[in-house]
Amino acid sequence: MLANGLLPVLASLMLLYGWQRGVAVYEAAVEGAKEGLAVAVRILPYLVLVLVAIGMLRASGVMDALTQALGPLFEPLGLPASVLPQALIRPLSGSAALAALTDVYATQGPDSLAGYVASVIYGSSETTLYVITVYFGSVGVQRMRHALLALLLSDLASLVIGVSVARAFFAG
Repeated sequence: MLANGLLPVLASLMLLYGWQRGVAVYEAAVEGAKEGLAVAVRILPYLVLVLVAIGMLRASGVMDALTQALGPLFEPLGLPASVLPQALIRPLSGSAALAALTDVYATQGPDSLAGYVASVIYGSSETTLYVITVYFGSVGVQRMRHALLALLLSDLASLVIGVSVARAFFAG
């Protein structure tokens, strides 16, 4: 209830602060919106490329083939094969990972071990390639090799820790 009123109060305080300091608040907001639109136009090609690649992976059946091929390898490590599509797609797209999570819920159930593992992985990982695309594309970073490696390693760590946590708290 408090949260519903907090945002308008904060916005009003910012407007009053700017007005008190002699800032043309409306004009500054319009300039900020123009800059935001310019950033959106700059990163749009990167976003389109990522979204097309995700669509191609899902529509071509590559994701299903990867799941079938890698499932037996990850099953002994505690990662249910039904969660593998989500683990593979999460670095690319939050909405595709959410669809994979929903699929795990529909087939395995939200209170199953696979549902718990999928939930923990979804909550503890990031859409790495999407974030790199948006943030690095918006500021024009060209060399992202080391950052990409660090982020993908953090995704792997979140996967390992997520599986461990889910198994520790929800198995049995």
